[in-house]
Amino acid sequence: MKAMVRETYCSPDLLRLADIDQPDVGDDDVLVRVRAAGVDQGVWHLVTGLPYLSRLSGGLRKPRARVPGQDVAGRVEAVGRNVTRFRPGDEVYGTCDGSFAEYACAREDRLAPKPANLTFEQAAAVPASALAALQALRDRGSVQAGQKVLITGAGGGVGTYAVQLAKAFGANVTGVCGTTKTDLVRSLGADDVVDYTREDFTEGTRRYDLILDAAGHRSLSRLRRALTRTGTLVIIGSEGGGRWLQGTDRQLRSLLLSPFVRQRLRALLSTPRQEDLRTLTELIETGRITPAVDRTYSLDQLPEAVRHLRNGHAAGKVVITL
Repeated sequence: MKAMVRETYCSPDLLRLADIDQPDVGDDDVLVRVRAAGVDQGVWHLVTGLPYLSRLSGGLRKPRARVPGQDVAGRVEAVGRNVTRFRPGDEVYGTCDGSFAEYACAREDRLAPKPANLTFEQAAAVPASALAALQALRDRGSVQAGQKVLITGAGGGVGTYAVQLAKAFGANVTGVCGTTKTDLVRSLGADDVVDYTREDFTEGTRRYDLILDAAGHRSLSRLRRALTRTGTLVIIGSEGGGRWLQGTDRQLRSLLLSPFVRQRLRALLSTPRQEDLRTLTELIETGRITPAVDRTYSLDQLPEAVRHLRNGHAAGKVVITL
């Protein structure tokens, strides 16, 4: 099968298209014929092995998985003998190891039936980003109807879902994004949109009950300024910093500081869960959430897709099609 591979941690530009064997199907596995695979910031971290802290799960000296990629949408090709929820021919989406290939193996509990009203490309744009947004709002942020919620990075992969989910939960939503993404964020249902190139929301007088920081550039102290006295901050992602922590120090500091202040400071480490995928499917099929796909690339264009994403140009999600 065709797959994008690398033998060591490297720049995404060094990923190469190769012919490799199909993955072996274990007793609890589902073999998926990949139709589309999502690209998010996590792909860059998995490929480069940065920050070094991320190698604790991905492999210390070299990556455990030769083929990168997590978000997947496609058709079931075969199932292990312990799999009961799926059978060959089913259309599925979810997360796996090695989705940038013609075939990928996924655990049964990390897949769900593909939403009937989505294409494979749209479905591949959902899992990792939408799960992060859902768990940040519901589980870490305890969002409530009527709350004032601010979302940074509202035009990105996680942010576009967070705006829609916060509205679905009944919140009043302010999205923060760049000039080129304001129309998109407004179209997703945001009650107010802040263009960060013209306005700094941390310097204003408005205060929010819940802030989801999906942009990862502002300091903890600046974000806390925009919270109410008992508000909640959830840090979803962090960028910048050195090669060891690369921004995750903000998450660590928030956890250390939280017990000593009235504001609730939280960090998110999202977990793939089948029940959450099913929740997202229901929201998608009832029209309350729609994936925002910026553009699609072919499998051999994966390095270009990652560059486009890392440069901050993507409005919504980037997807690889096969």
